[in-house]
Amino acid sequence: MTERKINKTVLYREIIDYVMIAVGMLSYCIGWTIFLLPNNISTGGVAGLSSIVFWGTGIPVYVTYFATNLILLGLALKSLGLKFCIKTIYGVVMLTTFTTIFRNMFPNPTILEGEPFMTCIIGAVFCGVGIGYGLAFNGSAGGSDIVAAIVNKYRDISLGRVILLVDMFIVTLSYVVLKSWEQVIYGYVVLIITAFVLDQVVNSGRRSVQLLIMSEKYEEICERITNEPPHRGCTIIDAHGFYTGSNIRLLLVVAKQREAGMLYRIIDEIDPNAFVTQSAVMGVYGRGFDKFKLKKHHQNMMHELKHSKKH
Repeated sequence: MTERKINKTVLYREIIDYVMIAVGMLSYCIGWTIFLLPNNISTGGVAGLSSIVFWGTGIPVYVTYFATNLILLGLALKSLGLKFCIKTIYGVVMLTTFTTIFRNMFPNPTILEGEPFMTCIIGAVFCGVGIGYGLAFNGSAGGSDIVAAIVNKYRDISLGRVILLVDMFIVTLSYVVLKSWEQVIYGYVVLIITAFVLDQVVNSGRRSVQLLIMSEKYEEICERITNEPPHRGCTIIDAHGFYTGSNIRLLLVVAKQREAGMLYRIIDEIDPNAFVTQSAVMGVYGRGFDKFKLKKHHQNMMHELKHSKKH
């Protein structure tokens, strides 16, 4: 029974990943093909490179986009693993499909025509949400997203910052085709907004909270939180009430922000009079949360330093 529940949970999460990656690629496609591409505003990554090739040679954007991502995925297979690459291939295929459909249905969209600044803002928001959904659900739109995922895997650097640095070069390169620094500046605005929105989307799923729970029914609350979703651990802390002079027990629970509602429901069902405080946590590592991101050579140096001190 336990194995079946685990398999169903894993299958459900995988289905959600693929659905949300598709939603993300649809959002990115809207921002790219409806707002940015028709107004000659470059984005970063392979999408931006594909736009430059399209403006310069007329080669359809989906052709350059798909071919370039195949090369990048081959290079990323070892670092990011097969599962990430499969979901990224799925994301690339979905974005290529959506782009093909949208370019055929709306070859010359005229939304916000003559208002490039509003166009680049709205287009960047759609692109940021799309990339964020892709990365938040263990996939990507390919291109510089892959580079960002590799860097973020080993170093605690935000995905938006890595993508911003990588894409600056491609946006600057668009001047070769467009011959307009004004369009390049709009491209920089797109990059900054996309990076900001991307970080907000990804970090919203990674934010954690810490609950301190004071209740006489602490054992029952702890048992429910441990054995029921979201299956978080509880730490019991001995405390002493200054005003009452009695010994009390506090429960310390760390969970994802999205799981806080489930925890409050459990607490309310057991003890509606429980005293609970919630605080935001900047970083949580290990045991179902993020992994430590340290360079191996740094770890080896620390180990050697400790070893030398012993002698």
